[in-house]
Amino acid sequence: MVLDDLPTPIVLAPLGGGPSTPELAAAVSEAGGLGFLAAAYLSAGEAARRIGATRELTSGPFGVNVFAPVPGPADPESYAGYVDRLAAWARGRGLDVGEPRFTDDGYGEKVALLLADPVAVVSFTFSCPDAALVERLHAVGSEVWVTVTTADEAAVAVAAGADALVAQGAEAGGHRGSFADDGGATAIGLLPLLQILASRTELPLVASGGVATGGAIAALLCAGARAVQLGTAFMLCPEAGTAEVHRAALRSDGPTALTRAFTGRTARGIRNGFMDEHDAGAPFAYPEIHYVTAPARAAARAAGDASAVNLWAGEAHELARELPAGELVRALADDARAAIARAAADLSPPG
Repeated sequence: MVLDDLPTPIVLAPLGGGPSTPELAAAVSEAGGLGFLAAAYLSAGEAARRIGATRELTSGPFGVNVFAPVPGPADPESYAGYVDRLAAWARGRGLDVGEPRFTDDGYGEKVALLLADPVAVVSFTFSCPDAALVERLHAVGSEVWVTVTTADEAAVAVAAGADALVAQGAEAGGHRGSFADDGGATAIGLLPLLQILASRTELPLVASGGVATGGAIAALLCAGARAVQLGTAFMLCPEAGTAEVHRAALRSDGPTALTRAFTGRTARGIRNGFMDEHDAGAPFAYPEIHYVTAPARAAARAAGDASAVNLWAGEAHELARELPAGELVRALADDARAAIARAAADLSPPG
């Protein structure tokens, strides 16, 4: 298994939507962790190009994350009023909005790519592939990891034959990986989730959510994780494709919150004017609302307007360090080892 051979139990989160780059994934793998590429929002052709570019930069293993299809489409009546509000807001700022549409993000084409051009790990977010697809990926030499946020989701992934579970706590930045996003699910913190999953399955657990320091990595490893996945912590690295306006927000101590305002799906980001104005009444309609707000977000990002950009970030974003990715992996690993040593000393019997 890939995790058994990693020199350092640090996994790069996929970071879809801009920050993910071949350079970042390769740097993490070269430093002994497991790099990841995000296939989300890319065509299969662009995903193939990035896989090839990553292979040119590292001989180490890396993974590719795919957004699994979500239930839908949503009832247009459920989001029509919200779209009208967004259009009026955009006109007032000289921005454009897009048309709501439902897609599967090219899921079939991306799966076909990964079957034809296998990578070490294929991870899935928003749902679990069926057992037949898991077997096909295994047959070409890829491990299958599934993002889960509850014990029930973990049970589905175990039954499908997943090789590892990415346990995503409520502290995580970006979209929640929940299989259903209808307002009924409880957002469980990472440490409770990790303990619950460890009590129910022997599959390896990769802990994810709000992790930014070696001490946190050490705590999660001690709590049963086989590896720890970090995303926001890598977004200030020079190899990341993080926009400058996003980098500036990450350096702040601004609070984060869960929101559906930007995409119609629950995600965590740094609070800003868009969230404050549009959170109320934001529908459950992903990816329809994603396509509506995408033009305005892109224009605001280019203009450096942080008030209208989805500033995805985990709860510990202010602790992110501006280091080259390989150097950051090594620093985090050193800090984690030191934290484990201190804990062992503190727990030693007296005398």
